[in-house]
Amino acid sequence: MLSNSSKYAIKGVLYLALNSDEDHKIMVRDIFDAVHVPEAYLAKLLQELSKKGVISSMRGPKGGFYLSEEDRKGTLMDIVRVIDGEKRVHSCVMGSRSCDVNNPCVLHKHVGDTTSNFIKVLEQTTILDLIEGKRDVEEFFPS
Repeated sequence: MLSNSSKYAIKGVLYLALNSDEDHKIMVRDIFDAVHVPEAYLAKLLQELSKKGVISSMRGPKGGFYLSEEDRKGTLMDIVRVIDGEKRVHSCVMGSRSCDVNNPCVLHKHVGDTTSNFIKVLEQTTILDLIEGKRDVEEFFPS
């Protein structure tokens, strides 16, 4: 249901949520190894999220990526929408381009509720929800 790009972006944002704030910005080179995502790929994803206002960034010698208090209130769906777009989230699990409520594929009626519930979780779960009470990076990114 989620592309690898969205999964990688969520990992990067969670790392920022655990390790950054407005006074402590983080460079991609300090993130990629911990979250097990290629550096150049992670940089591209984080730049896109920053451009769309999901995360914050600052250029310059003391620059980097970070999450403001407001950014932490963003949902997982905010990340997924930027990276994958709305269509990907609602796409057919069989890959059918014509699958919808009026023209369902063979699996549609079996996974429809599951898909709807998954989308609700993405829409209702904030970054803050995931990190609240957690500070151990290993919980999120085991070696």
